[in-house]
Amino acid sequence: MGLRLRFPFFAALALAAVLPLAADEGMWMPQQIPELAPRLRAMGFAGDPRAFADLTGYPMGAIVSLGGCSASFVSPDGLIVTNHHCVQGALQFNSKPDRNLMEDGFLAKSRAGELSNGPGSRAFVTVSVKDVTGEITGGIDPKSADRDRYDVVERRVKERVAACEKDGLRCTVAAFFEGKEWFQLAQMEIRDVRLVYAPAAGIGNFGGETDNWRWPRHTGDFSFYRAYVSPSGKSVPFAKENVPFRPKQWLKVSPRGASPGDLVFVVGYPGRTFRLNTHAEVREKVEWELPRLVKRYADQIALLEKVGKDDKEAALRVSTRLRGLHNSLTKYKGVLEGMVKGGLLTEKERNEKDLRSFIDADPVRRASYGDVLPALDALVTERARTRERDALLLELAGERTRERDALPLELTGGMNPVPFTALASAQAIHRFSLEKPKPDADREPAYQQRNWTRVREAQERAQRNLTPKADRVLMTYTLTDIAKLPAGQRIEALDKAVGLTPGMSEADASKVISAFLDRFFAGTRLYDKEFRLGCLDKTTGELEAMKDTGLALAAALYPLAEANRERTKARNGATYRLGPRYADALLTRSGGLVAPDANSTLRVTYGEVKGVEARDGLLYLPQTTLRGITEKATGTGEFNAPKALLEAIQALRAGKKSPYLDPKLGDVPVDFLSTVDTTGGNSGSATLNARGELVGLLFDGTYDTEANDYVFDPVKTRSIHVDTRIMLWVMSEVDGASHLISEMGIEGQTLGTKAPGL
Repeated sequence: MGLRLRFPFFAALALAAVLPLAADEGMWMPQQIPELAPRLRAMGFAGDPRAFADLTGYPMGAIVSLGGCSASFVSPDGLIVTNHHCVQGALQFNSKPDRNLMEDGFLAKSRAGELSNGPGSRAFVTVSVKDVTGEITGGIDPKSADRDRYDVVERRVKERVAACEKDGLRCTVAAFFEGKEWFQLAQMEIRDVRLVYAPAAGIGNFGGETDNWRWPRHTGDFSFYRAYVSPSGKSVPFAKENVPFRPKQWLKVSPRGASPGDLVFVVGYPGRTFRLNTHAEVREKVEWELPRLVKRYADQIALLEKVGKDDKEAALRVSTRLRGLHNSLTKYKGVLEGMVKGGLLTEKERNEKDLRSFIDADPVRRASYGDVLPALDALVTERARTRERDALLLELAGERTRERDALPLELTGGMNPVPFTALASAQAIHRFSLEKPKPDADREPAYQQRNWTRVREAQERAQRNLTPKADRVLMTYTLTDIAKLPAGQRIEALDKAVGLTPGMSEADASKVISAFLDRFFAGTRLYDKEFRLGCLDKTTGELEAMKDTGLALAAALYPLAEANRERTKARNGATYRLGPRYADALLTRSGGLVAPDANSTLRVTYGEVKGVEARDGLLYLPQTTLRGITEKATGTGEFNAPKALLEAIQALRAGKKSPYLDPKLGDVPVDFLSTVDTTGGNSGSATLNARGELVGLLFDGTYDTEANDYVFDPVKTRSIHVDTRIMLWVMSEVDGASHLISEMGIEGQTLGTKAPGL
């Protein structure tokens, strides 16, 4: 626990005080932060950077993963703070058409009133990280076929995970630097997480999609959960007799927030970045995948909004999916603009040409690395042959195209996503029936016995998402394009089931698709939760005998889906062979100053509270205040600020005193900008000052630097945080949540005291 790891290729970081670094770039493993001490000292950090390497000490022991968002403990009774947009699933789960918590918000006046987040809700705290590179990749025959190499790595990962998961720990094995390094992470898993407080949408999502990824921002993007365990302290599912979890560490919340020029750290679980991807991989993304997704997401948003327009129940069921589509659509547009108009794709190409020249300039390097880039490019070309067909097959069940074949999530946790469609549910049920009879070591990671509870929970939770109205319009949309696939790219199972033929007219295709969907929805019981859960106990033969049209379609599509997975595994095996050598070339050329791509594991990034020149002649200040809320508030739609909020602002203007007023601004700060390096998954991450106090929550990036996932922009990069002062002011003056402020120990807190551990 708290093991300090030292990477040989980071030895050059000792020169960070004298060598130029890309401004604040890097989502660093906690164990690497001590190596950054010279850089942090130059930025004014007077604490001990080794505190970040101690995963059970302060502040790292307080950092929480929610499995897609980040969070942190802020009280000794398991109170967790995260973003408002990270609790939408809990709000949706507890909402009804006549009690829409997603709009109205929620506050439990006492712990007895805190609400279950539903099946599958989890909180994780990383307690140890161990280098297992030798155990995962050591001794593999260099002449092994790529597919065999994949099997060896998968088997070794399973063995490490099985050996690690003792005493209630949840373990994963993750790859870093294109598979050059592998680390085993052990996490404490909490299975009873409850909703405590979320402000109304007019605070927590003020500005909506109009302001999403934009600055200036005036969003109070914060909410609270609480972690519960059994009376004996064990991690168990929701039960009335459970008691609040008592974490060993919790963050001290600062009532003075952050100010321009402050050094800040962000600690959380960033999802994925692709800065080490080759130019060919990024070019395919820019030229094909992202433009395709922008169009299809815009189309799907229009269809889903129409579904929910006059049906409140359907609107609730598609709400979280809609919000995710909106968020991704805006981000992908920003990535495309940055890569194309901003010239970052050209910069990526130039960097790779420089790498090729570096390799070719030396016979030893040429012998070591000369074949790597051509081989990686060939993998991209091979995958592209059937990419449209494969993407449509995934989309039919409500899935998206994989960001990348390499280093799949199955090898780093085996998470089971909640199905958004009946067909996705059917596919999971069918595949589970095929995996169950196998020895556990031979099962696909997502369907090993350690994940059976999650498989069932995913089907339970799906009940709040599934609606035949949405499924029908989206299946019609996708099947219409599947019907247009050329000969040689056909999905034969769908041709047979639907009655499609190559070259069929659009009118004829529309008729047979409509007739097929009539049969599909009339013949399935997949929208019944108890039916789905019962199916999980059936054999494959028993499922087939049920003659359910949804299960039958899943079974018919399985051979092609499985063939695609087999090809993906072979490509991944090739990546395990080529990736470490590619990373070696990059590290050799850079002198060691290359940060690992984000991969959903615990990371630390740092920067300064600072504004930015948005474009020629326009300078953005680094803070916004309550004044901006009153200027933007329209009383309708995305800018419908709650009446209680506006009245509280008016009272402040009339002279009501507040300890959260910034004397320099003459107002209560709302959001602030910083130069920290973050990405998706960082939402809800703790923003700490140089004393280790919580001064805000990271919740967004800025639109014109969304291409940072691929090429970092050291000049314009900014992240957006909600200030603790607006959080505390809303809690005390608007929503009556002062009991939570007291629980966090804010009352009577002495400003300027040093937080534990820093």
